[in-house]
Amino acid sequence: MIFYKYHGLGNDFILLEDFDEKAPKTSDFAVKQCHRRFGIGADGILYISESKDTDARMKVLNSDGSEAEMCGNGIRCVAKHLYDMGIVKKRKMRIDSLAGIKEVDCQVEEGQVTSVTVGMGAPDLECENIPMACHGRFVSKTLEVDGRNLIGTAVSIGNPHFVIFERLSENARRELGPRIERHPMFPRKTNVEFADVLADHIDLRVYERGAEWTLACGTGACATVVAAVVNRLAPEGKEIEVRLPGGSLWINVGVGLSSVTMRGPAVRVYRGELQE
Repeated sequence: MIFYKYHGLGNDFILLEDFDEKAPKTSDFAVKQCHRRFGIGADGILYISESKDTDARMKVLNSDGSEAEMCGNGIRCVAKHLYDMGIVKKRKMRIDSLAGIKEVDCQVEEGQVTSVTVGMGAPDLECENIPMACHGRFVSKTLEVDGRNLIGTAVSIGNPHFVIFERLSENARRELGPRIERHPMFPRKTNVEFADVLADHIDLRVYERGAEWTLACGTGACATVVAAVVNRLAPEGKEIEVRLPGGSLWINVGVGLSSVTMRGPAVRVYRGELQE
């Protein structure tokens, strides 16, 4: 079985072409192949398959075997693969996912995609849709975690996020990340963002649902800028640089939360063959 290794700012993936729909898609397969000692090693597996209404469909399995609705870094890698391999012979394409259809625009240099802009759609702040076990919106509200009160904002970018702007120590972040991910207020768990809003950018660390600490999270960067906008910490309608451990993404939240656009790189590392 042929596979490809990709990454977006160090958030790395095994990519499988699944046009014949024969690629293994079990949780056990994902856990085994994503293991960094006994497998290929990755934060998740990306599957590309045919779609009747779009240019392609993507499926994402996390390294713990769970399925993600959307992956911001992953969809950029999928778009690069589709263009570079000649599967889709146009720079603008539509890719279907569990989070809906996303519009992507590839920036190409010397015949290879170097950067991808993705229209992530409009964010959703309604608790029922995130989902979160409450009503209305959870914006700058208190979440009790093991007796500690944390102020945060919940956002969906097709998948759930909980964004914290409170300055916390590295030890506190490492302790709280996995506890918030599994908090009973989030029936499908949640991604957790710890953000520092500075004068010209946002510094961000993400505890990713199903993948733990990651070098980058595209949807997490999007959710963080949305949370910054609704909390009046960042302007709407302006591209904001989000700096993650693996590098920077640029996020633009449309006026009135009408849309979210993400721009960032995608890199193919190598092609390999998996012995079945």
